[in-house]
Amino acid sequence: MSGEKKFIPKAWPRKLRSTEWYGGTSRDHIYHRSWMKNQGLPNDLFDGRPVIGICNTWSQLTPCNAHLRDLAERVKHGIYEAGGLPLEFPVFSPGESSLRPTAMMYRNLCAMDVEESLRANPLDGVVLLAGCDKTTPALLMGAASVDIPAIVVSGGPMLNGWFRGERIGSGTALWQMSEDIKAGNMTQEDFLEAEQAMSRSPGSCNTMGTASTMASMAEALGMALSGNAAIPAVDSRRRVVAHLTGRRIVDMVKDDLKPSDILTKDAFENAIRVNGAIGGSTNAVVHLLAIAGRVGVDLSLDDWDRLGRDIPTLVNLMPSGKYLMEEFFYAGGLPVVIKMLSEAGKLHRDAITASGVSIWEEVQDVKNWNDDVIRPVDKALTASGGIVVLKGNLSPNGSVLKPSAATPELLQHRGRAVVFEDIDDYKAKINDDNLDVDESCVLVLKNCGPKGYPGMAEVGNMGLPPKVLRKGITDMVRISDARMSGTAYGTVVLHTTPEAAAGGPLAVVRNGDMIELDVANRRLHLDIPEQELQQRLAEWNCPVTAPVSGYARLYHDHVQGADTGADFDFLRGCRGAPVPKDSH
Repeated sequence: MSGEKKFIPKAWPRKLRSTEWYGGTSRDHIYHRSWMKNQGLPNDLFDGRPVIGICNTWSQLTPCNAHLRDLAERVKHGIYEAGGLPLEFPVFSPGESSLRPTAMMYRNLCAMDVEESLRANPLDGVVLLAGCDKTTPALLMGAASVDIPAIVVSGGPMLNGWFRGERIGSGTALWQMSEDIKAGNMTQEDFLEAEQAMSRSPGSCNTMGTASTMASMAEALGMALSGNAAIPAVDSRRRVVAHLTGRRIVDMVKDDLKPSDILTKDAFENAIRVNGAIGGSTNAVVHLLAIAGRVGVDLSLDDWDRLGRDIPTLVNLMPSGKYLMEEFFYAGGLPVVIKMLSEAGKLHRDAITASGVSIWEEVQDVKNWNDDVIRPVDKALTASGGIVVLKGNLSPNGSVLKPSAATPELLQHRGRAVVFEDIDDYKAKINDDNLDVDESCVLVLKNCGPKGYPGMAEVGNMGLPPKVLRKGITDMVRISDARMSGTAYGTVVLHTTPEAAAGGPLAVVRNGDMIELDVANRRLHLDIPEQELQQRLAEWNCPVTAPVSGYARLYHDHVQGADTGADFDFLRGCRGAPVPKDSH
């Protein structure tokens, strides 16, 4: 074409993966370039500059991510400015609000999609566009497995919800109002009127649910630019951070700064402590364990318990507190929390980040603009806000509980088990006033773990029986092998391992058994003789039938327990990014 420069390959400071596809004049190089040019790309975009993938989880079926197309364009601007060639591609988008049986079942599928897309294509680096709960860990898992330079841009939370003069948080308000309906404290008409107010702008949950928790984890791990986590989806500064991230990834490629350089044990320890300080979702436990498994870092449930014991909850956000993500951003966002923990000696200050500097260098000059939203240590919501890991004969491999969302009086409790064999059994019985239950009982839900549901759905925060709610009771001890939404609350023991469908002790709990919860001593105990427990386990038969085909069968056959991240057994460990053989 007239005016176009002749293609002359040039050297980047180091050899790039993409040059194996585009960097020569052979038949195969011309084949790869010529097909790309049908998109209207000029010659000089193939002159040896880095090729940057934009991994986009945009989908109208994933409402949290439905605005990511615009952010992708902003990322492209930054990549072009910095001298790279941006190429956007889609991956599977597991949306929490619609996907059945649960988005968690498809987190690993998305991670596989990301990994193979990065490995098989001519990419030197990648920007990961994520939003909804599972997309952030899935993209990080896939990128960690391939280990080319990578950085996250989050979609950001929705604006505050407001209903009749009160803040309402997405998810959290849903659980509260649903219980109010059953207790007779709210009409169905009011509930329907509140529906639109819960989600009034693009973005993910505006509470400190799993989406905002995992955006915070990406930032605390060093895999996103400082300040990325809390900017509302519709704020112009969300576009700015996307633009700047596009610029930054080109320099990361130049410096060969990879996930394995950033995702160190120190980085994971920082993230665990930050999760405690923000009152983050229990789902962060299973996701960080999975990410660590992909990059080869030895992380365990014991690390979660050890590192969270002395971390106060500083962020006053629903479901633990009263504010929402919008106020968190205005107060200074996650950089303020990181600075406070660093100054208290709780973080590894020298942990490197995607910006190329230490986590301390990024935050040392930030200020807290609202000390009721981000509280000083002496006014913390809870003195010990980290995730609690419980063990005992009922969860020998561990289970988790979020103290900042629990009722303090229930953290030491002994009660009679009321057992539901699976979620259908729970739904059939829970609203029956003839159910033999009162507020002192312990609700037990089985067969809702990774294999049991399948996929480990967010059903662990079981709604209370209406006959109990009508007494004015708002919380009971609940135990399951399921997860719960990060927007949920209550004295809920989750991720009990081994799960019931794998023959864990949870599988043999019976109605009337006494169960002891002792959070201070990290104990969850089924109070029956050991000989009887072993006899029950020996007589147990699995009630869950394996799926017959497809991804569901792959999932059932290869998913590991929640205590190691519920990843597939064959995907753990970094496999690197060799250039695949050319087939032409």
